[in-house]
Amino acid sequence: MNFPLTLPDVPEHGGDLPAAADVVVIGGGVAGVSAALFLRRKGLSVVLLEKGRIAAEQSSRNWGWVRVQGRDPAEIPIALEARRLWGEFDQRAGGRTGLKQVGVTYLADKDSDNEDFHAWLKHAQEFQLDSLFLDRDGVKDHLPGTRADWPGAMVTPSDMKAEPWVAVPELGRMAGEDGVCVREACAARALDMEAGRVTGVFTEAGRIATNAVVLAAGAWSRLFLKRHGASIPQLSVRSSAMATEPLPDVFGGAAADGVMSFRRRADGGYTVTPSGYSELFIGPDAFASLRAYLPVIVKPGEYNYHLRGPAPRNFPDAWSTSRRWAEDTQSPFERMRILNPTPNRRKLDEIRDRFTRIFPAAGEVKIKARWAGMIDALPDLLPVVDHVKQLPGLVVCTGLSGHGFGIGTAYGRIVADLVTGGAVGHDLNRLRMSRFYDGTKLLPGPGL
Repeated sequence: MNFPLTLPDVPEHGGDLPAAADVVVIGGGVAGVSAALFLRRKGLSVVLLEKGRIAAEQSSRNWGWVRVQGRDPAEIPIALEARRLWGEFDQRAGGRTGLKQVGVTYLADKDSDNEDFHAWLKHAQEFQLDSLFLDRDGVKDHLPGTRADWPGAMVTPSDMKAEPWVAVPELGRMAGEDGVCVREACAARALDMEAGRVTGVFTEAGRIATNAVVLAAGAWSRLFLKRHGASIPQLSVRSSAMATEPLPDVFGGAAADGVMSFRRRADGGYTVTPSGYSELFIGPDAFASLRAYLPVIVKPGEYNYHLRGPAPRNFPDAWSTSRRWAEDTQSPFERMRILNPTPNRRKLDEIRDRFTRIFPAAGEVKIKARWAGMIDALPDLLPVVDHVKQLPGLVVCTGLSGHGFGIGTAYGRIVADLVTGGAVGHDLNRLRMSRFYDGTKLLPGPGL
């Protein structure tokens, strides 16, 4: 079993597309679905297009953390809004998203990590967060029974978790109930441009007339933008994960050090993953973006990139993937309905063995499922959330760099206000698209 999300043979969301809509949202992940929900709340007619299934890619393959801890200061207020919105959505879903306040713990591998924690805690104080530092003895009390010797930790007790396999599909159902036209197995092939601005979207099922489009296509966003002459230095990196069979409760929250992350799930098992370990398949976009990624390579942050061979066939950055196609022909998005990379079994076995050593009370750790996802990453570990000036009428939300699940609900609300000209309520300067081209010195996020 490569992935625990069971996808129905027949799409859950189908039906005929309308000839026109106020807004078309491309991408059925957490950001796209949330944007559709908030746009519909504004009374607009909304079509949500997903080439495969709602949340079948990274939005259901992540760790399930809903955290404020470790965020770039520019994202802390957005993450706080996202936590609140997750609470509202979970209440509406009758608790089916699995949302629960469990706290997030970052564990220090070495003393210098504690210095990074103290530096971030200064930001936490500015926003009156409940984050705190634990010394070595405090860590032992926080994680009793562990054989590891972590010299310190940073904890945010108010942080949460949800179950990604079920949470975002629940949001998709809410969108449908609210009147969004949700259509799975329907790729958006291209924008229709007239007189220099968006007038529609060409899909594999026909054209939809619209003056406003949201692109929230995750790992596929760069390819779609490039088709229209716009570019961002976004790459996709593989991150592997596994689910254990039910185990004794050795730790009820979510935690990570520099090697491993772990979170107790609602079914009694643990989601265990390598942390700070991402694999980059080499393709033409990787070469084209090398200059932008040099600061990350020189000073590693959240991602410790491990280079791999050519990107697999039909992946967004595969050498054979088309960069140009006509609106009336099959697009790359139809050739790869669901981006389902093979997990790194060797690395997952290593992490499973480490989990077993560190938590002897867990007993024998049996793996229930392994999977991997392709994370849409940008050099400074921050997304692009902005109007695309070259393509008036298009708003892009992409490059959430591995933390989109937890914060995507708030970005959906922000995108809805960008589309309609409402007050976004946050400073988005760090998230503007032009930062990669206007001479701005990129400042990578804290990588925590």
